[in-house]
This record gives sequence, C-alpha cells and structure tokens, in this order.
Amino acid sequence: MGYDLVCLGNPLLDIQADVSKELLKKYDLKDNDAILAEEKHMPIFKELLSMDSVKLVAGGAAQNTARGAQYVLPPKSVLYFGSVGKDLYSEKLTNANNAVGLTTSYMYQDEFATGKCAALIYHTNRSLVTDLAAANHFKPSHLQKPENWAAVESAKVFYVGGFHLTVSPEAIELLGKHAAENNKLLILNFSAPFIPEMFKDALDRVIKYVDIVVCNESEISSYGKSHNAGTEDLDSIAKKIVAVPKANQKRERIVCFTQGTKPTHLVSKDSVKIYNITPLESEKITDTNGAGDAFGAGFVAGLVQGKELETAIDMGHWLARLSIQEVGPSYPVPKQSYSN
Repeated sequence: MGYDLVCLGNPLLDIQADVSKELLKKYDLKDNDAILAEEKHMPIFKELLSMDSVKLVAGGAAQNTARGAQYVLPPKSVLYFGSVGKDLYSEKLTNANNAVGLTTSYMYQDEFATGKCAALIYHTNRSLVTDLAAANHFKPSHLQKPENWAAVESAKVFYVGGFHLTVSPEAIELLGKHAAENNKLLILNFSAPFIPEMFKDALDRVIKYVDIVVCNESEISSYGKSHNAGTEDLDSIAKKIVAVPKANQKRERIVCFTQGTKPTHLVSKDSVKIYNITPLESEKITDTNGAGDAFGAGFVAGLVQGKELETAIDMGHWLARLSIQEVGPSYPVPKQSYSN
C-alpha cells in the first residue's frame, strides 16, 4: 500500500500532569522548554505517575504531527517510522495510532523499553523531559527493509522531527537522498532550541536535503547563535538558513517559523511573508502541549494535498487551535474538516 506522507521520529509515551512551579525548580526545568533527561531527572517519571492529574498520551513530536496529518488526510495516507520496546507502552502507542488511522512501522527493541516524555504543565506553559530509551536505537536498516523502502518510494512528502538528529542522522540522510534524487519534498522541524546548538554537526550534515524548515522563534534564535549568524533578527537568520546549499536545486528552500500568538513568518530567498493568527479566548485553552506539532501537522497535510503555502499555513493555525482545546497532542472527535 502506498502512503502520501512518510514521517520519521522518536515515538514516546507522554506522561503528562499539572505541576507546581516548585516541581519545575526541583528538577531545574524551564517553562516551555524541551530537554533530554539526565540522571538527576529520572525520578520525575515515577513522581508524575503518582499524581492524581496524570494522563498517559501517545507522544513524540513527529508522531504527534503524523497523527495530526492523518486527522486531516484520507485514511491510510500517513506512515510513521520509529523505534520502541516490546512492552505495554508500545501497545498503547500502536492502539492510539490505529484509532485515528495512522499506520506505524516500528523497529522493536528487545533490550530497551519504549521511550517516555514527562510533560509538565504549569498554567499554559509546558516543560518536556525525555528519556529516549528504545527510540534512541532506530537504525537506517529498518527503512531499507523491502516493504518499508517500497513505502518510501511511493511517498510524495517526508517529514522528520529534529529530535531524530540525536538518534540517526544516517536515516535522515537516506530519506534526504531519495527525496533529492526524485524531486520530492523533505520537511524538517527543528523541534527544540537545543537541537541547533547541541546537535549542530548532525543538523549541518542533513540540512542540504531539507526543502522546508519548520520551527518556532526560540529554535530559529538558537540556530542563529550556534551558527554565528551575526544578528538576532529572526527573518535575517531564516535568510541564512535559506542560503545554505541544497542537494536538490529544483526546489528553493523556505523557512516557516511560528511565534506563539504572534504572526507566523514564511521566509524565502526573495521575500518575507507574514501571516497573522486568530487568537483563541483564554477560557477555551485546555492544554498547549503539542500545539507546535499540531501546526506542523496541518501545514504538512496542506502541502500533501497540493495546497498553496498560504493555505497550508492557515491549515496549521486551524489545527493548532483545535489541539489546544484538547488534552495533550490530540484532536476533537467527531472529526472536523478544514475550510477557508
């Protein structure tokens, strides 16, 4: 079976709970940040599981986006690759994805548990702490299995979460080379501010294959600092990303960055286009965890459908608005349809 969209990322079970500022301080965590767990953070998972407000949600940034894109697209349009353990948590992930029609092709690990992410919600802020576990052991060989590579060859668009740069740049390169050679669209989300900074070499290794960069204001600012852009102006930093040489010169690279409730910017070599967001009343906001993933999902789904960039951005804004009215990175039932 062919899939229009293939996504690659780190599948995680989100352990989400409402927390106090004191708990964030206890673990030296920041509002609206995303980090990889260190030894000092490991007790936080057990602590969250003991809370009355705890919720278990299928997560992982690219998996959230894949599920959101599948919400918009016809059934069985999206295939998601990642690595999990052979445990109850991977079953929960599979069941959650099956429920919305998302097809998964997991690489199963015998020696590692399914990865988990502590999602700490403080008012409308969220801080994410990730223990990759099995997700950290994805190998390009999984993509190269005949049935999986057949799906890659049938796809129109590829979406990669930047978090996967910490796992297998080789797998991203494999998809990138195929996309470039066949003039297909490869989209990379920076995913977190630490990615352009701490995984600069891996990012620089794959960026030549990337046609569209999706990020937020913190992530593009981090890119500017780590790459000595010489400016703090976000549009100027985006122009520098656009100018990085590409493997596929048939497509000009563009950068799309969001800024929370402030306008979204679409930056190309010759222009900066600005798209305002329709604000949502604060009383309707349930949970902002996964809002960026939801934007990516709507945006990518629009591109898969052949929409103009302006419409795809509006679809991203629309799906993000739906998601923040739900718990975690999820979408309303019954299914809603986009109209502009």
